[in-house]
Amino acid sequence: MTIDLYKIILPASVAIGVFAVLYIIRTVAFKILQRWAKKSKTQLDDIIVTSFKTPSIYWCLAIGLYVGANISTIPQQYVYYISKAIYLLVILSITLAVSNLTGRLFKNYVKELAIPIPATGLAYGLIKGTIIIIGMLIMLNAVGISITPLLTALGVGGLAVALALQDTLANFFAGVHILMEKSIRVGDFIKLESGQEGYVEDITWRTTRIRMLPNNMVVIPNSKLSQSTVTNYYLPEKRMSLLIPVGVSYGSDPEKVEKILIDVAKKSIGEIPGLLAEPAPFVRFIPGFGDSSLDFTLICQVQEFVDQYLAQHELRKRIFKRFREEGIEIPFPHRTVYLHNANNSQ
Repeated sequence: MTIDLYKIILPASVAIGVFAVLYIIRTVAFKILQRWAKKSKTQLDDIIVTSFKTPSIYWCLAIGLYVGANISTIPQQYVYYISKAIYLLVILSITLAVSNLTGRLFKNYVKELAIPIPATGLAYGLIKGTIIIIGMLIMLNAVGISITPLLTALGVGGLAVALALQDTLANFFAGVHILMEKSIRVGDFIKLESGQEGYVEDITWRTTRIRMLPNNMVVIPNSKLSQSTVTNYYLPEKRMSLLIPVGVSYGSDPEKVEKILIDVAKKSIGEIPGLLAEPAPFVRFIPGFGDSSLDFTLICQVQEFVDQYLAQHELRKRIFKRFREEGIEIPFPHRTVYLHNANNSQ
């Protein structure tokens, strides 16, 4: 009994000791690597260090188990099972490392190149999920489980699953379609058919999340989003026209009004955030002759959709102040009411 206990305690102690030593070395090494990575200009080394940080713990454990198993005198059949467990542990750790590295590289690639492919939760999940599934299949093959019957069973059962999860699959493939079509991207400002508008926060495997200007979140299923009429204010570009209607009295000189409006808009460029100098502001005598006023439209450009609110606020204040200085009247509707006395008419 003492000999059997000794045969177990000694290999286990060696395995734990080897793991502890390797874990300390790993911790020190990753601290040095992280400091070095922070000093470099590229993000690639940071991504590699972060991706391999957690899987490296499994490698330390696998080496510790391997050393402990080799010095033990336990029966060969148990050593075989331990070797299989070590092999599976290594495959699992490599799978996690590759999936993390690939996912982070994808996000970094999209961010640096600024290509119109959204690094969303759906795309990120597809990449990581594919690698993890491949790793799991390799692990099953390593323990002697044939993959072919499993794939056949999944094919037969997949039809039943597809029928049971029609809505989920519809949302999933609608999300893939949205990503591939690139008509809606993460970060775009969109307006839904229902009238709700905001920034696209994420496109997941089931829903698209839109953060509205009041800082509320709208969650819409991908299948409904793909079938809706959506206005994207960031396509084909963020820059958009701002139209400000202005009405003056019929006694005003249209030429003078036009010059004043253009002058106010040009002087405001550089002072109002988001107001652009190109294309230059201009005025059109549209819609024209109103019931009580001559109606003009000041047209200028803002950098993006949300810039229009501050631009309108400031421009209207400055226009009103300038009109008062120039003696230009902003009219209000007049109505004449005639009262008919029924007694007098008789």
